[in-house]
Amino acid sequence: MLTVILLMVLTACSRYSSHYRAVAFVHSNEKTSAFMSFSSFEGRMVFRLRSSGDGEISYTAELGSGDVTVYYDAFGTKEKLFSVSEGEKLSSGGGYVGSGTVYIIVETDGECHNGNLHFRLKD
Repeated sequence: MLTVILLMVLTACSRYSSHYRAVAFVHSNEKTSAFMSFSSFEGRMVFRLRSSGDGEISYTAELGSGDVTVYYDAFGTKEKLFSVSEGEKLSSGGGYVGSGTVYIIVETDGECHNGNLHFRLKD
């Protein structure tokens, strides 16, 4: 019972939550970088990064099929960072961040296949 209550409290404290269905899904979340790679993915994946100063988010994205929209939140407001669709490859940067927590929110519009997304904070 105590474990269930603790889990509920910890989940409720999180600003965003992940919920997804995936096949062959690999992901990593470090202090200033994150990535995800999948054969099949549907839903939302949230990464929590930590910025040490003013900068931006550099990213690369590749998607075999489907549609993905990536948002970020560095100042309490969810902002669109980029979208990637079937067959596209992107490599760019954007999204002003300051010192503190930065959320990267990956959301799909239906099921997506053969995707790779990489994010890195650039101070």
